[in-house]
Amino acid sequence: MAWNREEMCRRAAVEIHDGYYVNLGIGIPTLVANYIPHDVNITLQSENGMLGMGPFPLKSEIDPDLINAGKQTITQLPHSSYFDSATSFGMIRGGHINLAILGALQVSAKGDLANWMVPGKMVKGMGGAMDLVAGVQKVVVIMEHNSKDGAPKLVNECDLPLTGKNVVDMVITELGAFSIDEGGVTLLDHAPDITIEEIRSRTQAPLNLLTGNS
Repeated sequence: MAWNREEMCRRAAVEIHDGYYVNLGIGIPTLVANYIPHDVNITLQSENGMLGMGPFPLKSEIDPDLINAGKQTITQLPHSSYFDSATSFGMIRGGHINLAILGALQVSAKGDLANWMVPGKMVKGMGGAMDLVAGVQKVVVIMEHNSKDGAPKLVNECDLPLTGKNVVDMVITELGAFSIDEGGVTLLDHAPDITIEEIRSRTQAPLNLLTGNS
């Protein structure tokens, strides 16, 4: 069985350590906050100008002025702080955010990331992703292993416009978790009943195995 979204997010939450400052991208990455262990204290940063984001609000708690970068309503915490966009990106570009978890269209064997546009499609802009992947200490990508037409998304070389080069440290898909470094792509662990042969067949990038993977 492949991992579902909840299991992918649980696996990503393992990479979040006590005391971290974390930026969660829109979409599935936002859900990772639901699976952080209670004894792990972190601070969520939103590039639109908030440090210390709380959980999603109940209907009675919604404040339209409190939103994350994906325009979802959120809540504040007793220690939350607010600042302008320049200060927010100063934190990011200055390397003060420990971890970013983002979505992607493609990731290459060298850690190149393409996640902001498909040629010929209407897009609003790159957003803050280019700054995040350049300034954050560790970048984890959560994505589906293959596109809707079955094409691999973990590839030798990205053929979509890049967001950053050599920036991705880890990829989590429904098939497994993969690290990326100078040695290429290494399978760390995988979903139950998913075979190495299936993962290889659905992955364009060469795949290294940790001892114990089977």
